[in-house]
Amino acid sequence: MGTKLRIGALISGGGTNLQAILDACAQGTIDGRVVFVGTDNPHANGLERARRHEVPTFVVDYARLIGDYRTDPASVKLPPDADLDDLARRQSLLPAGADPARIRRFLHTRVAAEAALLAAMAAHPFDLLVLAGFMRNLTPYFIDRVNTDPAKPRIMNIHPALLPAFPGTDGYGDTFRYGAKVGGCTVHFIDYGEDSGPIIGQRAFAIQADDTEERIRQKGLDLEWQIYPECIQLYAEDRLRVAVRTHHLPHGGVYRRAVVEILGEKTPGTR
Repeated sequence: MGTKLRIGALISGGGTNLQAILDACAQGTIDGRVVFVGTDNPHANGLERARRHEVPTFVVDYARLIGDYRTDPASVKLPPDADLDDLARRQSLLPAGADPARIRRFLHTRVAAEAALLAAMAAHPFDLLVLAGFMRNLTPYFIDRVNTDPAKPRIMNIHPALLPAFPGTDGYGDTFRYGAKVGGCTVHFIDYGEDSGPIIGQRAFAIQADDTEERIRQKGLDLEWQIYPECIQLYAEDRLRVAVRTHHLPHGGVYRRAVVEILGEKTPGTR
Protein backbone atom coordinates (compact mmCIF):
# COMPACT_ATOMS: atom_id res chain seq x y z
CA MET A 1 0.00 0.00 0.00
CA GLY A 2 3.02 2.30 0.26
CA THR A 3 2.02 3.74 3.64
CA LYS A 4 1.23 2.10 6.94
CA LEU A 5 -2.08 0.27 7.07
CA ARG A 6 -4.59 2.21 9.16
CA ILE A 7 -6.36 -0.30 11.41
CA GLY A 8 -9.60 0.32 13.26
CA ALA A 9 -10.60 -2.16 15.98
CA LEU A 10 -13.85 -3.08 17.70
CA ILE A 11 -13.79 -4.97 21.01
CA SER A 12 -16.19 -6.05 23.74
CA GLY A 13 -13.96 -7.33 26.55
CA GLY A 14 -10.38 -7.72 27.69
CA GLY A 15 -8.80 -7.06 24.31
CA THR A 16 -6.05 -9.70 24.30
CA ASN A 17 -6.19 -9.94 20.51
CA LEU A 18 -6.13 -6.16 20.39
CA GLN A 19 -2.96 -6.27 22.50
CA ALA A 20 -1.38 -8.76 20.09
CA ILE A 21 -2.17 -6.39 17.21
CA LEU A 22 -0.85 -3.33 19.06
CA ASP A 23 2.35 -5.19 19.93
CA ALA A 24 2.81 -6.43 16.35
CA CYS A 25 2.43 -2.88 15.05
CA ALA A 26 4.97 -1.60 17.59
CA GLN A 27 7.41 -4.39 16.68
CA GLY A 28 7.00 -3.87 12.94
CA THR A 29 5.58 -7.33 12.20
CA ILE A 30 2.43 -5.53 11.08
CA ASP A 31 3.21 -2.65 8.76
CA GLY A 32 0.40 -0.61 10.24
CA ARG A 33 -0.98 1.33 13.17
CA VAL A 34 -4.20 1.18 15.14
CA VAL A 35 -6.09 4.45 14.62
CA PHE A 36 -9.10 3.82 16.89
CA VAL A 37 -10.62 1.29 19.27
CA GLY A 38 -14.40 1.21 19.67
CA THR A 39 -16.57 -0.94 21.90
CA ASP A 40 -20.17 -1.79 22.71
CA ASN A 41 -19.24 -2.18 26.39
CA PRO A 42 -18.30 0.87 28.48
CA HIS A 43 -16.55 -1.43 30.96
CA ALA A 44 -14.36 -3.25 28.41
CA ASN A 45 -10.88 -3.69 29.84
CA GLY A 46 -9.43 -3.45 26.37
CA LEU A 47 -10.11 0.30 26.41
CA GLU A 48 -7.26 0.72 28.87
CA ARG A 49 -4.93 -1.20 26.55
CA ALA A 50 -5.76 1.27 23.80
CA ARG A 51 -5.24 4.27 26.05
CA ARG A 52 -1.81 3.01 27.11
CA HIS A 53 -0.88 3.08 23.43
CA GLU A 54 -2.45 6.54 23.02
CA VAL A 55 -5.07 5.20 20.61
CA PRO A 56 -8.40 7.12 20.48
CA THR A 57 -11.37 5.21 21.91
CA PHE A 58 -15.15 5.47 21.84
CA VAL A 59 -18.14 3.60 23.26
CA VAL A 60 -21.54 2.82 21.75
CA ASP A 61 -23.50 1.26 24.61
CA TYR A 62 -25.56 -1.46 22.88
CA ALA A 63 -27.08 -2.74 26.13
CA ARG A 64 -28.42 0.68 27.07
CA LEU A 65 -29.82 1.25 23.59
CA ILE A 66 -31.55 -2.16 23.56
CA GLY A 67 -32.98 -1.41 27.01
CA ASP A 68 -34.29 1.94 25.78
CA TYR A 69 -35.99 0.19 22.85
CA ARG A 70 -37.74 -2.28 25.14
CA THR A 71 -39.04 0.58 27.26
CA ASP A 72 -39.94 3.00 24.48
CA PRO A 73 -39.30 1.85 20.89
CA ALA A 74 -40.03 5.29 19.49
CA SER A 75 -37.11 6.73 21.46
CA VAL A 76 -34.56 4.75 19.45
CA LYS A 77 -34.23 6.59 16.16
CA LEU A 78 -33.15 4.94 12.94
CA PRO A 79 -30.84 6.72 10.49
CA PRO A 80 -32.80 8.14 7.55
CA ASP A 81 -31.09 5.82 5.05
CA ALA A 82 -32.08 2.60 6.86
CA ASP A 83 -34.61 0.37 5.08
CA LEU A 84 -35.51 -2.41 7.52
CA ASP A 85 -37.55 -4.35 4.97
CA ASP A 86 -34.60 -4.48 2.58
CA LEU A 87 -32.21 -5.40 5.40
CA ALA A 88 -34.55 -8.17 6.57
CA ARG A 89 -34.46 -9.69 3.08
CA ARG A 90 -30.65 -9.57 2.87
CA GLN A 91 -29.60 -10.54 6.39
CA SER A 92 -28.87 -14.17 7.25
CA LEU A 93 -28.22 -13.83 10.98
CA LEU A 94 -31.78 -14.87 11.80
CA PRO A 95 -33.48 -17.67 9.86
CA ALA A 96 -35.92 -16.78 7.10
CA GLY A 97 -38.75 -18.42 9.07
CA ALA A 98 -38.18 -16.33 12.18
CA ASP A 99 -40.97 -14.15 13.51
CA PRO A 100 -40.95 -10.98 11.34
CA ALA A 101 -41.52 -8.84 14.43
CA ARG A 102 -38.45 -10.40 16.06
CA ILE A 103 -36.35 -9.72 12.96
CA ARG A 104 -37.56 -6.13 12.88
CA ARG A 105 -36.77 -5.58 16.58
CA PHE A 106 -33.30 -7.03 16.10
CA LEU A 107 -32.55 -4.92 13.05
CA HIS A 108 -33.97 -1.73 14.56
CA THR A 109 -31.73 -1.82 17.63
CA ARG A 110 -28.62 -3.05 15.78
CA VAL A 111 -28.90 -0.53 12.97
CA ALA A 112 -29.38 2.33 15.43
CA ALA A 113 -26.24 1.20 17.26
CA GLU A 114 -24.33 0.68 14.01
CA ALA A 115 -25.18 4.19 12.84
CA ALA A 116 -23.62 5.48 16.05
CA LEU A 117 -20.55 3.29 15.47
CA LEU A 118 -20.18 4.61 11.93
CA ALA A 119 -20.51 8.19 13.12
CA ALA A 120 -17.75 7.68 15.70
CA MET A 121 -15.53 5.87 13.20
CA ALA A 122 -15.89 8.70 10.66
CA ALA A 123 -13.47 10.81 12.69
CA HIS A 124 -10.71 8.21 12.16
CA PRO A 125 -10.06 7.23 8.51
CA PHE A 126 -9.05 3.56 8.28
CA ASP A 127 -8.15 0.92 5.72
CA LEU A 128 -9.10 -2.25 7.62
CA LEU A 129 -11.54 -2.87 10.47
CA VAL A 130 -10.64 -5.77 12.76
CA LEU A 131 -13.10 -7.37 15.17
CA ALA A 132 -10.99 -8.32 18.19
CA GLY A 133 -13.51 -10.03 20.43
CA PHE A 134 -16.44 -7.82 19.35
CA MET A 135 -19.45 -9.81 20.52
CA ARG A 136 -22.13 -8.19 18.36
CA ASN A 137 -23.28 -9.42 14.98
CA LEU A 138 -23.10 -6.83 12.21
CA THR A 139 -25.99 -6.23 9.82
CA PRO A 140 -25.81 -5.46 6.08
CA TYR A 141 -26.40 -1.80 6.98
CA PHE A 142 -22.98 -1.56 8.64
CA ILE A 143 -21.15 -4.00 6.39
CA ASP A 144 -22.15 -2.23 3.16
CA ARG A 145 -20.96 1.12 4.50
CA VAL A 146 -17.53 -0.24 5.36
CA ASN A 147 -17.13 -2.58 2.38
CA THR A 148 -17.50 0.15 -0.21
CA ASP A 149 -15.57 -1.86 -2.84
CA PRO A 150 -17.19 -5.30 -3.37
CA ALA A 151 -13.87 -6.72 -4.56
CA LYS A 152 -11.99 -5.69 -1.41
CA PRO A 153 -13.61 -6.60 1.93
CA ARG A 154 -12.47 -4.41 4.82
CA ILE A 155 -13.85 -6.22 7.90
CA MET A 156 -11.79 -9.05 9.40
CA ASN A 157 -12.72 -11.27 12.33
CA ILE A 158 -11.08 -13.99 14.40
CA HIS A 159 -13.23 -16.90 15.54
CA PRO A 160 -12.41 -19.44 18.28
CA ALA A 161 -13.02 -22.61 16.24
CA LEU A 162 -12.12 -24.22 12.95
CA LEU A 163 -14.93 -22.88 10.78
CA PRO A 164 -17.32 -23.90 9.39
CA ALA A 165 -17.57 -26.01 12.56
CA PHE A 166 -18.88 -24.33 15.72
CA PRO A 167 -19.92 -20.81 14.70
CA GLY A 168 -21.28 -18.56 17.43
CA THR A 169 -19.97 -17.03 20.61
CA ASP A 170 -18.42 -20.04 22.38
CA GLY A 171 -16.35 -21.88 19.79
CA TYR A 172 -13.83 -23.37 22.21
CA GLY A 173 -16.54 -24.49 24.61
CA ASP A 174 -18.55 -26.01 21.78
CA THR A 175 -15.43 -27.80 20.48
CA PHE A 176 -14.72 -29.23 23.94
CA ARG A 177 -18.28 -30.35 24.64
CA TYR A 178 -18.61 -32.03 21.24
CA GLY A 179 -15.61 -34.20 21.99
CA ALA A 180 -13.59 -33.02 18.98
CA LYS A 181 -9.99 -34.27 18.79
CA VAL A 182 -8.71 -31.12 17.08
CA GLY A 183 -9.50 -27.48 17.89
CA GLY A 184 -8.30 -24.23 16.48
CA CYS A 185 -9.07 -20.71 15.36
CA THR A 186 -10.05 -19.04 12.09
CA VAL A 187 -9.48 -15.59 10.63
CA HIS A 188 -12.10 -14.64 8.06
CA PHE A 189 -13.73 -11.73 6.32
CA ILE A 190 -17.22 -10.77 7.50
CA ASP A 191 -20.29 -11.39 5.37
CA TYR A 192 -24.02 -11.17 6.12
CA GLY A 193 -24.12 -14.42 8.10
CA GLU A 194 -22.78 -15.51 11.48
CA ASP A 195 -19.10 -16.51 11.11
CA SER A 196 -19.77 -17.55 7.51
CA GLY A 197 -17.45 -15.25 5.56
CA PRO A 198 -14.51 -16.39 3.40
CA ILE A 199 -11.62 -17.87 5.37
CA ILE A 200 -8.22 -16.16 5.34
CA GLY A 201 -6.24 -18.41 7.68
CA GLN A 202 -6.61 -21.18 10.23
CA ARG A 203 -4.41 -22.78 12.85
CA ALA A 204 -5.12 -26.01 14.70
CA PHE A 205 -4.06 -27.82 17.87
CA ALA A 206 -4.53 -31.38 19.10
CA ILE A 207 -6.94 -31.98 21.98
CA GLN A 208 -5.53 -34.45 24.50
CA ALA A 209 -7.61 -36.79 26.64
CA ASP A 210 -6.80 -34.84 29.80
CA ASP A 211 -7.40 -31.36 28.35
CA THR A 212 -9.93 -29.21 30.17
CA GLU A 213 -12.10 -26.58 28.54
CA GLU A 214 -9.87 -23.90 30.05
CA ARG A 215 -6.72 -25.53 28.66
CA ILE A 216 -8.31 -25.77 25.22
CA ARG A 217 -9.25 -22.11 25.43
CA GLN A 218 -5.68 -21.13 26.30
CA LYS A 219 -4.24 -23.25 23.49
CA GLY A 220 -6.55 -21.45 21.11
CA LEU A 221 -5.72 -17.99 22.39
CA ASP A 222 -2.00 -18.65 22.04
CA LEU A 223 -2.60 -19.41 18.36
CA GLU A 224 -4.98 -16.46 17.88
CA TRP A 225 -2.29 -14.03 19.01
CA GLN A 226 0.01 -15.42 16.32
CA ILE A 227 -2.27 -15.82 13.33
CA TYR A 228 -4.33 -12.61 13.56
CA PRO A 229 -1.31 -10.32 13.12
CA GLU A 230 -0.09 -12.58 10.28
CA CYS A 231 -3.37 -12.20 8.39
CA ILE A 232 -3.48 -8.45 8.99
CA GLN A 233 0.04 -8.18 7.57
CA LEU A 234 -1.06 -10.08 4.46
CA TYR A 235 -3.78 -7.46 4.05
CA ALA A 236 -1.19 -4.70 4.53
CA GLU A 237 0.89 -6.31 1.77
CA ASP A 238 -2.19 -6.41 -0.52
CA ARG A 239 -1.83 -10.18 -0.88
CA LEU A 240 -5.45 -11.18 -0.26
CA ARG A 241 -7.98 -11.65 -3.05
CA VAL A 242 -11.57 -12.85 -2.80
CA ALA A 243 -12.76 -15.03 -5.66
CA VAL A 244 -15.96 -16.99 -6.25
CA ARG A 245 -15.35 -20.63 -7.03
CA THR A 246 -17.99 -22.82 -8.67
CA HIS A 247 -18.06 -26.56 -8.09
CA HIS A 248 -20.23 -28.88 -10.16
CA LEU A 249 -21.49 -31.64 -7.92
CA PRO A 250 -22.72 -35.13 -8.81
CA HIS A 251 -26.29 -35.35 -10.11
CA GLY A 252 -26.17 -31.80 -11.50
CA GLY A 253 -25.77 -29.81 -8.29
CA VAL A 254 -23.76 -26.58 -8.27
CA TYR A 255 -21.97 -25.13 -5.24
CA ARG A 256 -20.59 -21.61 -5.25
CA ARG A 257 -18.41 -20.20 -2.52
CA ALA A 258 -16.38 -17.02 -2.03
CA VAL A 259 -12.84 -17.97 -1.01
CA VAL A 260 -9.72 -16.00 -0.14
CA GLU A 261 -6.72 -16.49 -2.40
CA ILE A 262 -3.34 -15.59 -0.89
CA LEU A 263 -0.80 -14.23 -3.35
CA GLY A 264 2.71 -15.56 -2.83
CA GLU A 265 3.96 -18.71 -1.16
CA LYS A 266 3.37 -18.14 2.54
CA THR A 267 -0.03 -19.15 3.90
CA PRO A 268 -1.17 -18.11 7.39
CA GLY A 269 -1.00 -20.97 9.82
CA THR A 270 2.05 -22.57 8.17
CA ARG A 271 5.62 -22.37 9.33
